[in-house]
Amino acid sequence: MNVQQRLGRLNWRAMEQSLWKLGYAKTPPLLTPEECAELVSLYPDDAHFRSRIDMARYRFGVGDYKYFARPLPPVVEELRVHFYPPLAAVANRWMEALGETARYPARLVPFLSLCHRRGQAKPTPLLLHYEAGGYNCLHQDLYGEVAFPLQLTCFLSRRGEDYTGGEFLLVEQRPRAQSKGEAILAEQGEILIFTTRHRPVAGARGYYKVNVRHGVSRITSGVRYTLGVIFHDAR
Repeated sequence: MNVQQRLGRLNWRAMEQSLWKLGYAKTPPLLTPEECAELVSLYPDDAHFRSRIDMARYRFGVGDYKYFARPLPPVVEELRVHFYPPLAAVANRWMEALGETARYPARLVPFLSLCHRRGQAKPTPLLLHYEAGGYNCLHQDLYGEVAFPLQLTCFLSRRGEDYTGGEFLLVEQRPRAQSKGEAILAEQGEILIFTTRHRPVAGARGYYKVNVRHGVSRITSGVRYTLGVIFHDAR
């Protein structure tokens, strides 16, 4: 079963409800163990990547990550292409709820064309690598003027076997209130959909924006790999 067929079997209504309620949704295991292992095996070969970031050097955390070069690995390209349409529909409903005039194209190619016209032409899918003691500070993946409001983290390593610790973190900075955090556990092959920058929250006078950042808690043992799929390209 290819990626598009697997996505067609997901309960999109339940996932959208979770995105509205929590700002994130998690799929059941979508990538096979073989696909996860194949992606991890690419990490040592720099021929697949356009750049590597040492997180400690920039005080982003402890660990490193690499941005894929084009052409993207087939499974990464498929995830990007086929997740985008249902998420664009959610994103447009979010924009409508917030009273925003911006709308996102129904397909990925026209959206990427918009990115490229604004000078954002570098691919943004990436592999992230952490070892014991590693972590990722709270941040947002914004690479220019154009940003898609949802993105993916795909869990490639086996929690409790390949690594321990390393919970995925989401923190909401609510207006006139203390921040709210979520620590999310995921199994190999599962995919987390979450907000890139902010999400709509219902208030007494309609919907308002809540700013959200994400990160990774400290890895206590082992090695953890994830695939990040960001839909907008970078400058």
